[in-house]
Amino acid sequence: MPAELVAIAHPETERFPLDEVIYTSPVSGSLLEIQLTGERPGAEALKRLWRERRMSNDPLDRSGVWRYRELLPFWPDFGHVVTLSEGNTPVLEAPHAAAFAGLDTLRFKHQGYNPTGSFKDNGMTCGVAQARALGMTRVACVSTGNTSASMAAYASAGGLQPIIFIPNGNIAYGKLAQALEYGARTLQVEANFDQILALVRELAERLGIYLLNSINPFRIEGQKTIMVEMMDQMDWQAPDWVVLPGGNLGNTAAFGKGLREMLQWGLIDRAPRLAVIQAEGSSPFVDLFQSGGCEFTPNTKPETLATAIKIGDPVSWPKALHEVYGTHGVVERVTEQEIADAKAVIGRCGIGCEPASAASLAGIRKLVAAGVIQPQEQVVGILTGHVLKDPDYVYRYHTGALDDPHGQRLASTFGNRPTVVPHDADAIAALLG
Repeated sequence: MPAELVAIAHPETERFPLDEVIYTSPVSGSLLEIQLTGERPGAEALKRLWRERRMSNDPLDRSGVWRYRELLPFWPDFGHVVTLSEGNTPVLEAPHAAAFAGLDTLRFKHQGYNPTGSFKDNGMTCGVAQARALGMTRVACVSTGNTSASMAAYASAGGLQPIIFIPNGNIAYGKLAQALEYGARTLQVEANFDQILALVRELAERLGIYLLNSINPFRIEGQKTIMVEMMDQMDWQAPDWVVLPGGNLGNTAAFGKGLREMLQWGLIDRAPRLAVIQAEGSSPFVDLFQSGGCEFTPNTKPETLATAIKIGDPVSWPKALHEVYGTHGVVERVTEQEIADAKAVIGRCGIGCEPASAASLAGIRKLVAAGVIQPQEQVVGILTGHVLKDPDYVYRYHTGALDDPHGQRLASTFGNRPTVVPHDADAIAALLG
């Protein structure tokens, strides 16, 4: 199916070919979106086809992104695709978390089951495929961790050189270790995420490097399949709410786009409401939403221990605001303590996640308490990354040594401190008995 790049603020006047290296409109500065054109396949036939592909061993069919490739029509063929069998992430029942949040039931769509441990893989497989289709040899991103790990893996697998820019001292070592292991050239810059992104956009244009942050519309296309796969797993019965963390807001933009397209194609008969949750110290999108969408003011000094959402000037905010409004959604902020406790509760479900993911559960609990989400409603929380992305956070919380960004000690409400015991069977038996 044909497609084109469209400046979302001016859909009737600004259109660009898919093979142009462009991230925003050179005229208006608007973000770009890929719009599908041409005749749409039948919804029921697509559902049967996608379900049948689960039994196939073809690499494209094994991917939880490319399995839905009728929604990803960027190329006349798929020879440039690099897949690591991304997607295929489960929807998990979480009764302990439901009770904590005040819900009758709660499910998590856990993107930490991806090859590099986060949702970024869904988008990166598409972004790297586009880079290869354009003949690029080098790709770059700014990252607080997950993007760098994902880009390094997919770029290296596809024969490209990954170049990563990270804020010096503001990345979890579990994520940095991945980027180094996957062969990325890593530059630690003395600036915050938003400052570095402006720098890298300039360098990408000057040096002919393809940028793979979420400002890249092909990344968004891959990430929208998270919603498609979730609906497939739920037999196309939409929940009432999808609740997700908000950092650079690429997922919010992607999820809304995916829901819009599924409605247009007749795959679902209604869309869930989106609830975006930000950390209190990095919540400019909350301020924008509460102002009625009138004025966006960046947070020049974002603060949170949940480094994946430590972003004060999210590039995708215009798209994200459009999608939140389009689903009659909400935006909320939660504290460091609320995130830390929610993360421990998720762990007690036998699931586990990185700190930013736990903003979902913390936000659900807050929205239930406020009467925004009703206890009987069907809710899916998005967990964005794996528990081992930031093991130092886990250890410090459970041992009562976790401080917030201002140096204030957080309570170890659900702490599980290890116990030192002597090499003595009787003493250990007494302890356990």
